[in-house]
Amino acid sequence: MPRRTVSAADFRKENQRRNGMITKLECQIGSETLVFETGKMAKQANGAVFATYGGSAVIATACCSSTPTEGLDFVPLTVEYSEKYYAAGKIPGGFIKRETRPKDREILVSRIIDRPMRPLFHKEFGREIQVVPTCISADQINPPDIIAANAASAAVHISDIPFDGPIGCVRVALVDGQYLVNPTYEQIERAKLEIVVAGTSVGITMVEGGSHEASEEEMIQAIETAKEPISRICATIEELRRLTGKEKLPMAPLMVELNRKEEIRAMAHELLSKALFTKVKQERAKAVAQAIAEVKEAFSDALTDDTQMKLFSSLMDELQYEILRTSILEKGLRVDGRGLEDIRPISCEVGVLPRTHGSALFTRGETQVLAVTTLGTVFDEQIFDDIEGDRRERFMLHYNFPPFSVGEVGRLGTGRREIGHGDLARRSIEPMLPPKEKFPYTIRVVAEVLESNGSSSMATVCSSSMSLMHAGVPVSKPVAGIAMGLITDESRYAVLSDILGDEDHLGDMDFKVAGTRDGITGFQMDIKISSVSTEILRKALEQARRGRLHILSIMEKTISAPQSEISPYAPQVISARIDPEKIGLVIGPAGKNIKALSEKYDVQINIEEDGSLTVYGKNQKSAYDARDAILAMVEEPEVGRIYTGTVKRIMDFGAFVEIMPGREGLCHISRLAKGHVDKVTDILKEGDTIQVKLMEIDHLGRLNLAAVDSLDENGESAPRPQRPPRSDHGDSHRSDGRRDMRPPRRDSGRDR
Repeated sequence: MPRRTVSAADFRKENQRRNGMITKLECQIGSETLVFETGKMAKQANGAVFATYGGSAVIATACCSSTPTEGLDFVPLTVEYSEKYYAAGKIPGGFIKRETRPKDREILVSRIIDRPMRPLFHKEFGREIQVVPTCISADQINPPDIIAANAASAAVHISDIPFDGPIGCVRVALVDGQYLVNPTYEQIERAKLEIVVAGTSVGITMVEGGSHEASEEEMIQAIETAKEPISRICATIEELRRLTGKEKLPMAPLMVELNRKEEIRAMAHELLSKALFTKVKQERAKAVAQAIAEVKEAFSDALTDDTQMKLFSSLMDELQYEILRTSILEKGLRVDGRGLEDIRPISCEVGVLPRTHGSALFTRGETQVLAVTTLGTVFDEQIFDDIEGDRRERFMLHYNFPPFSVGEVGRLGTGRREIGHGDLARRSIEPMLPPKEKFPYTIRVVAEVLESNGSSSMATVCSSSMSLMHAGVPVSKPVAGIAMGLITDESRYAVLSDILGDEDHLGDMDFKVAGTRDGITGFQMDIKISSVSTEILRKALEQARRGRLHILSIMEKTISAPQSEISPYAPQVISARIDPEKIGLVIGPAGKNIKALSEKYDVQINIEEDGSLTVYGKNQKSAYDARDAILAMVEEPEVGRIYTGTVKRIMDFGAFVEIMPGREGLCHISRLAKGHVDKVTDILKEGDTIQVKLMEIDHLGRLNLAAVDSLDENGESAPRPQRPPRSDHGDSHRSDGRRDMRPPRRDSGRDR
């Protein structure tokens, strides 16, 4: 086995690593200092970097397998970002008190790290690569995702894994007219535009974010703002590699040539040049497969083993790539015969499902998405328990991509792709949703991809926007999305509108833009080449704007504004406001009162700390009745008002009547009727309902009532009947006509 020679510099670096020599570099980015440190933690990994920014910190490691696999046609890279609860001084909620499967947020951050780094690895390296950035400190001020991306880049770059990096990553936000680099959580909340930008020292390679109808020029300016700090980060990582980097491991390319390569190329080029321009996707796939099969059969004697078959497959891919790109650049002709800016035929339909709250079917060429909206209550909100703190989301968009959508057999499930595409669509639509105060519903949209041939995520934006309007959600404006592509060579470029799946695969850029007629709301760009000029970016954004307006004009012919009424199958929501100091009265001891109201009226009741009351009922009557009952509980009794009360107790001198929950008053026997009443029970019994008027509230807060039947035509107490003295009872009478109820005076016998 040949011995590996090590230079003196590499020997010195290895000694430093083993002896615990710590190297620390820093650079100022935004309002904080980004610090990279290596040589202290995780020293058995191929590369490890501890990065801090403010009070947030991430440890990132990079490892690769020990042996290569020759002839791989992909990069076996996995990025596993994770956030530890202890980073924010928390213990996980729920029954299981340890971190388990990745949360959606962790998957989204993993994708942000993966996408700009993946094109910089080599297929010929042939080894599995695993990058693990872990957030181990969170200050609740500076988001750790940007730190993780930079730490991951640094860990790979100083390792022995071949990598054409490094990359740098920053977040840019437009806040109060100013572009801020790496804004805080509080600044992000106030931002009109917020994007994550990654790139090399040469140029930008990835952009992702959203905005509240930002203009194309604002988007370009935000990207331009990111270039200088990204260059500084890359320079710092390069210096870290110079000081501590390892010698890169060798590649594992196939060392043999394809037999009869030129003959195979000539025949395949002719056949594929015809097959690749079949307009329908499934027919095109069959034509291409048949052409390749003919070539394989013709040269079967040359394709003698697995290695030759791998080389043959690789040549077929290269030829398809070459033929399609040349056609676009030289003829302006695309796979399906369209011009560069042509958009495939679009059809829209709403109300396709009879019992759902809202539904829409959007079809663009061979891409079709069914979006279904469901309206729920505050109790249906998504609860998140993460290191940023407990929070609730009232809008959810779930994207499903089943294998039948591309005519294949496969497992059903939710992978990283589904989570990423769903988040892009959610981010694009959310700025147009009404505030909770105006529309107190929880909203869930499910996008079912039924067919796919290019940008199902942007079709999801279109169908979801229409589904929301069909459900009666008062969105500000409809939102549409379009996917753009780019083909370049040394001197030419072509920007493609509404790209197909094949064009996505062979192109140099995948560029998705969603928005309204007035601006951009969602944005995602992945670049496979070293960089894209501002000129190309500006052209692509303007071409995307024209395409977006075209799509919106077709959508608006089907539905242009939200329906005035929500579905009768949706829960009815009634809102009100009560005095916050009386929330406890409504809830009652251990929730007794609110539970009783919920059961009585068959509703769900939610009361916020500020006194905001929301009642959710299956129908309007039950919701309104429950609301009125709650308001009656908290209102103050009003003298002169007539109430419908319930008799709670009967005494000899009158009846106690409950006129509102928890408030009783006395209706004296003399005020039960206009005539004389011998006994209260002659007129009332406990549980009876009676209309009474509140006559007064005395200085002790007691309520004095009068039955409506006892009042005169002016609503006042009728004159009480006078009874003459009756000597046979020996009763004494006062001069005002009222009986003297004092006991008779007894003779003491002293005067005898």
